Amino acid sequence: LNGTGPVHPALAGMTGILMCAAGLPVCLTRAPKPILHPPPVSKSDIKPVPGVNGICRKTKKKQLKKSKTPEDVVRRYIQKVKNPPDEDCTICMERLGPPLGVLSPRGIKPELVGKLGKCGHMYHLLCLLAMYNNGNKDGSLQCPTCKAIYGEKTGTQPPGKMEFHLIPHSLPGYTDSKTIRIVYDIPTGIQGPEHPNPGKKFTARGFPRHCYLPDNEKGRKVLKLLIVAWDRRLIFTIGTSNTTGESDTVVWNEIHHKTEFGSNLTGHGYPDPNYLDNVLAELLAQGVSEATL
Repeated sequence: LNGTGPVHPALAGMTGILMCAAGLPVCLTRAPKPILHPPPVSKSDIKPVPGVNGICRKTKKKQLKKSKTPEDVVRRYIQKVKNPPDEDCTICMERLGPPLGVLSPRGIKPELVGKLGKCGHMYHLLCLLAMYNNGNKDGSLQCPTCKAIYGEKTGTQPPGKMEFHLIPHSLPGYTDSKTIRIVYDIPTGIQGPEHPNPGKKFTARGFPRHCYLPDNEKGRKVLKLLIVAWDRRLIFTIGTSNTTGESDTVVWNEIHHKTEFGSNLTGHGYPDPNYLDNVLAELLAQGVSEATL
């Protein structure tokens, strides 16, 4: 019974016991382990990544900026619509007319409808205001229909350090290239006002986390954009781990990384010919593109 096949290990083990009891020959092999790290690298072999400034980025405790009021932010990105079409607001799923029983904060009338400038999608202004107040309140707005981002989106990543450098080993599928290694390190701490449970401790499991990119033109482009995403606190967030179910812990934030160096047994390694294009699309969805470089 080959451990690399689709058979669940427990089922394979029970099948083996039954076959032994029946006097049939059984051959058990161990499933291969993922190769998470490269061979040892001396300090003298570690080099800066060509075309990328520096080798490290640090972030400190987030300081909440005194920005414009939520009403001012919403007004900045919309145009008022005098005669809204006969369709639903996809936030509240009511017609683009006056929502019933809604109070009017700071002069925004319930019947007012706004159209977002770039994408043209329309919503009640009060619905956009409620959506903004339930988010990160960073001065940016994201269309709930097409995900177009207005302004500069920032996240709630806790303080930490991002290092990046070149190592003299190749990834599977990129045998002609060296490898870019990224090392993220975030310590445990106390949640701030932007986190799910302000004042409560959060954990940071599995740090430092090592991630890998091929040292080619597209790999260096991805690295530059990941640095922008790190500076905007978009790589990690505090939430509930999909792996362990632990809450109030540091988790990835919708930008996938390759943490397996020499294999792809977990799906987090190489070869994966689509990965670089996929992660560029994920970065774009967070508002991080070549235009930000």
